[in-house]
Parts: sequence; C-alpha cells; structure tokens
Amino acid sequence: MGRWSRGRGKAVASPLQSEEGALPLLISPQLATLVDRAPKGGDWSYEVKFDGYRVMTRIERGITQIFTRNGHDWTARMPRIADACNALQVDDAWLDGEAVVLDSGGRPDFNALQNAFDRRSTADIVMFVFDILWLNGVDLREQPLRSRRALLRELMEQATSDAIRFSEDFPQDPVSLVASACKMKLEGIIGKRADAPYRSGRSTDWIKLKCQARQEFVVGGFTRAKGARAGVQSLLLGVHEKDGSLRYAGSVRPYFSSRAASAFLTRADSVRREATAFYNPPKPEKERDYLWLDPSIVVECSFLEWTPGGEVRHPVFHAVRDDKPGSAVSEEPMVTVECDEPVEADAGSTREVAGAKGAVKIGGIRITNPQRVLDEVTGHTKRELVEYYSAIAEWALPYLHNRPLALVRAPEGIKGELFFQKHSERARIPGVVELPPELHPRHPPLLVAGSEQALVGLAQMSVIEIHTWNAVAPDLEHPDRIIFDLDPDPALPWTAMLEAASLMKVVLDEIGLHSFLKTSGGKGFHIVVPLTRRQGWSETKAFAHGVAKHIAHVVPQRFSAVLGPKNRVGKIFIDYLRNSRGASTVAAFSVRARPGMGVSMPVSWDELGEISRGDEWTMTKTVERQRSLKKDPWQGYWQTRQGITAAMRRAVGLA
Repeated sequence: MGRWSRGRGKAVASPLQSEEGALPLLISPQLATLVDRAPKGGDWSYEVKFDGYRVMTRIERGITQIFTRNGHDWTARMPRIADACNALQVDDAWLDGEAVVLDSGGRPDFNALQNAFDRRSTADIVMFVFDILWLNGVDLREQPLRSRRALLRELMEQATSDAIRFSEDFPQDPVSLVASACKMKLEGIIGKRADAPYRSGRSTDWIKLKCQARQEFVVGGFTRAKGARAGVQSLLLGVHEKDGSLRYAGSVRPYFSSRAASAFLTRADSVRREATAFYNPPKPEKERDYLWLDPSIVVECSFLEWTPGGEVRHPVFHAVRDDKPGSAVSEEPMVTVECDEPVEADAGSTREVAGAKGAVKIGGIRITNPQRVLDEVTGHTKRELVEYYSAIAEWALPYLHNRPLALVRAPEGIKGELFFQKHSERARIPGVVELPPELHPRHPPLLVAGSEQALVGLAQMSVIEIHTWNAVAPDLEHPDRIIFDLDPDPALPWTAMLEAASLMKVVLDEIGLHSFLKTSGGKGFHIVVPLTRRQGWSETKAFAHGVAKHIAHVVPQRFSAVLGPKNRVGKIFIDYLRNSRGASTVAAFSVRARPGMGVSMPVSWDELGEISRGDEWTMTKTVERQRSLKKDPWQGYWQTRQGITAAMRRAVGLA
C-alpha cells in the first residue's frame, strides 16, 4: 500500500493489503472470554489486563473522538489523551485501548481513575493502546493481530506525549505471567491469538486469566439501619439471567467516601421503586430497611467464588461504573480449555452449568455428581471440594512434591464408609503419577500428586483427606522431617492446647531445632521439624520418641508419651508414631473428613494465641487467607538446614 502522511512529519508505512473505504463512525470492541486455564499450545500473545475503562479512539483529519465500549463520547472527559492522539502523524485511524491511572508503583489504580473522573481532574489519565483497526483509509480488522500490532508499534514510536502508550506483550509462559501479575496486585492477563483477525463482540480468540473473580453487578437496592433517614449499609447485587430476569447475587459493603455516598444516594433517589426487581430477593432482616431500585446503577466487585445457589462469597466493592449499562450485566461465563483450545460452554452461562445435575468440567476434568452433599453439617458439595483443591493448588503442591500419598476417600460423604488408599488399584487418576516400584519393594507402586490436575483428579475420586510420608522420592530411606501430633483428651479446654503447643516450641528451641506449626484441621496441632536427610527411619523415630518422653517427664501433668485413651486422661498425648517408614500425616491445606470439613492450615508461631480451634479454617476461609497473605507464615521452612546431633540426643536422655 506504500506510505501515508498528512504532510507534517514522518509517515507510517503499512505493507498490509486491505480494502480502502470510508472511516466507520463507530466500531464495537472485541471482548475476551474468561477461561479456567491457559492453553498450552497455539499461537498466543499475552498482555497485562489493565484495570481501567475500555476506550475506542477514532481519529479523522486530526480530530479525535474517544468512545466507551458502549459508544458514549467521552472525548471531553479526557482532553489530554485526545490532544496526544491529535498529534499522531495519520490521516485517519481507529485505536483500541484502556484508560488508566497509574499509582506510584506504576500499577493501574481503578479507584484513582474513578476519583479523577469524579473530580474532573483527568491530567493523570493515560491510554495504553493495544490494537489498531483502521489506518488512513485501510480497514485492518481482517489482518492477523501480529501484523496489526507491528504497525501499531511503529505508529506509537512517533507519539510525542506519554498520555498514550503502547501496551507491550510478553513472551513468557502464561502460567508464570499470571503468577507475576498476581504478585504485583494486577487484575490478570489477556491472551490473544496472534494469527486471528479483529472481531467485535466476545469470542475465544481473546481470553482472560484473572487473579481473582471480578466482574460488574447491577444494584437492585440497598439497605440502611432500621429507621435511619440516610446512609448505606450494603448494596444488593444482581445479575441478569438469559431471559432478562434479575437474580439476587449477594450483598456488599461499599465503604463510600462522603462525596461518593452523596453521589450514589442522589442517583439512587432518581431510580427508586416500591417493589423489588429481584425474582429471588434476599430474606429481610429486622434491624435493616430495604430500599429497592431500578436495576440501572452498575458497580464492580471482586469476590472469592460463586456459591451453588448463585450468590458471591466474600465480595469486595471497587467502584461504581459509568461506562456500562445495567441491562448488559450478567454472570460472566467461564469456559473450559480442552485439548489446548478454549471451548464455549453449551449452556451459555456458568450458573446453568453449575446447577446441572450431570457432570461438569473443572480444570479440564469431568466431575461426576458435582452436587452430591459430602457434609450434612455445612452442606458442602463435591463440586466445592474440587474447586477448593483447584484453587489451593499453588500453595499446597510444594508440600506434596514427590511425597508418597495416603488418601482418604468418601464416595458417599463423610458419614458414609471411608476408604483408605495408597495405590492406584487399577483406577487411573488424572495427573497422579506412580513412583518406580523399586522405591517400595514388595508393594504396589506408591502415588504422588504434583499438579493442579492431580488435585482435581483426586477430588473427583471423592478424596477428601490427603496424607503424606515424611520422605520424598527418590530417597525414601531418609526422612526430611519429624512431625509431632498433639492429641488431647477431649475434655480439655482449648487453652490447654495453646499452652501445650507453646511448651513444645520452647523445648524444641532449647534442643536447638527450628519448628513450624499447623492446625490439624481436627482437634489439635501438628508441629513440624524439617531435617536434612542424614538419619534413617529408626534413628529419627527413636529421637522423636525421646523428645516426647522428655517433655512428658518434664511436664507430666500436661503431657503423655504413652499411646491409649487411659494414658491421656486430662493430658495431651504427643504422638510420635507418625515418624515410621510408611506412616503418614495429613498434608498442609488438606481438608478433613469430619463434620465441618476443616482444613489443616500452616500458621506462624506468632499467630498461636489468635487460633480458636484446630478446625478453625474452612475451605473458603483458607483460600481467602492465602490470597490475602503478605508474608508466608512458614517463612524460612525451605531454607532450614538441621539434623539430629549427638548433643540433641543427650538433651532428651538418649545414649
């Protein structure tokens, strides 16, 4: 096609062959589809998912118009970006990008963007441009993404203002990119087929992988304290079903500033209605007043997960959104990546798939009987168990790496018959690997789980508890840890457990051993002592027994080192027997097959006094905690280098 220019400055060259024609008045953006995991193959390009407003920019004869994704003209609201686009050396163009405000660390800050618009102080807003759809009379949308972006990069190199910037793509694998994005507190990443044309609307040529669930909701009402004349306690969130009806999806505390609260109440007063628009409104509470609204105000929230009943767990309010109409808000569907390809869900929405009685797919694995109730106390289903092990995989897998498994299965729920399993027993579990038979002679091969797929596969087999050896393959003859299980007399108060754990730490510190603490997910605590693999099983178990007897001798009124209920009346049995070859202990982050389905949770010694019970952490609370932690409670575990010395043996009375 040659070169084009407005006759002032360098022109932009384009080798692309397309039809020339009139510049479109409006182009709808291409939208990304939420997927459960990244494709392993294919020609994909990955970019940061910016936390801002999607903007489509039209330039004609040096005059720029900036539109929202729904076609609203916001040019006057972003004059600095418009001026920067006016200065580009083009006759006409359509650009696709995202308007953001960056914080001091260079990360997009949605609240700062919202505040900039609210205060009409938009000088800090920048636009990251990631696609070009039209240039100087040429429609580029049928050209592959890689060609469009090569041309866009050349154009953006001529930009004279940092108000518009090129959105870089990254060559790293998407799993590492998502992990990095999450550590940087970004929203996630966007994947795009590098060989695909531009298509307005949602498709699987563009995909998004998020650090946490996050989407828009329409506000169907709000609550305030009973009898109060002002204020907002919580927003009542909704999403539209396929038939247009409004489903109640939970409530969220908005934490408005005084200015934002006034603006919200002004808008709310203009759309008040007498009756609820929800077909399934929340049950009223006596201490609250409910004020119903036409479903037109849109807010954005992040949340932990969807419940089987279609509500959000632990939502967090982010902002009111002015760039999207309430009528367009529905539950964002997630599609499964199968055979390295994103596959559109047949049912059309996540909720319909989740509510089906038949099988669903999670992490690419077919989950049968997803709605089977495993625990009648909490109502937890098999699907919730599978989703938990999928969500917790990144934290659990380091403690499972190459470690032989012992599994507790509950095909009929935890009140039914439980099965203990160490071998595959002719049933192949996706992702679970068998160790070489020579590592455990005269026995069937041992199993290890080293991937998210393996954890999902185990949960599909109704595995609730995951227990592990105290050694890792290929060296199964030298344990790499000692575990003490504090097993109390059920009549003892919880304060006795806290005191016992603290005393154990003091003794281990005096011996010279660093220790780490986790709840058992049941009645007590596990104290884990990492070791360099120098001693064999008999020496390690003898030392663990010696420690238990030493503590029971020093504090006989608190501890027992002898097995049996009669020996722990009013005391806590220090169970050292888990340190034999082939013995196992429930793994960190494993669920327990007990009423409530508590989780064995690693905690720091500094947190000991705050723990209220051994099964304090549920599946939901565990995932929420891990996603919010700023510091690993077991910091230093993997760097600990210590072994059993002669002085340590003497300290506990061993020869």
